[in-house]
Amino acid sequence: MRRLHTYLFFISILLATAIQAQEEEEKTTPTDTLPPAEKYGFRAGVDIARLIRTAADKKYSGFEIVGDYRIYKKLYIAAEVGNESLERDEENVNVKGFGSYVRAGVDYNAYDNWYGMQNSVYVGLRYGFSTFEQTLNEYSVFTGTNYFGENRVTTPLESDSLTASWIELVFGIEVEIINNLYLGANVSLRSLVSEEQPDTFDNLYIPGFGRTNDFSDIGVGYAYTISYLIPFVKKKK
Repeated sequence: MRRLHTYLFFISILLATAIQAQEEEEKTTPTDTLPPAEKYGFRAGVDIARLIRTAADKKYSGFEIVGDYRIYKKLYIAAEVGNESLERDEENVNVKGFGSYVRAGVDYNAYDNWYGMQNSVYVGLRYGFSTFEQTLNEYSVFTGTNYFGENRVTTPLESDSLTASWIELVFGIEVEIINNLYLGANVSLRSLVSEEQPDTFDNLYIPGFGRTNDFSDIGVGYAYTISYLIPFVKKKK
């Protein structure tokens, strides 16, 4: 029991000493009363997912530049510009599409940052437009029977100066990992508005939009970005 009382006595002395030292430090340390300034400027970067896929997939190549400009506390003007090519080699058809695209719209940051942070969890709306070419390398003609063997056409059919447009809904995040350097990720749902098709076959791939099919005009896209913010002005909260 005496040992317990002795331990409690020394612990109480240590706690009292620590509290007193902390109070003295708070009295002598000046307090920063200015709130952190929020940065307004242009953020630019690239989609690293397309670069990784280009290195890993021999039938795909793509490059995309991303950018946004903060115009209000939670509102950004955003755009993506890029080019893509993809060869679809399936059982009955082999087709390659390639071209350039641009997507432009706005993002709304729905995240309330903690003190000093400038991250975002956003929802965005885009309008996309693409100019591209399609080359039907080879395809099979269905005749109802394979008695005489497979009817495979290997003469390429080329169609150029094609266009397509769409709207898309974007959900994403942007995290500042070091000063002004951001990592981001997003997923988008896309719906075709207009599409110019070749005379002899349908578009199977639209750069910037993605793969197409006969069952739906809805497409899905994703991106992983790294970007750098160039701050033009700083505004107090």
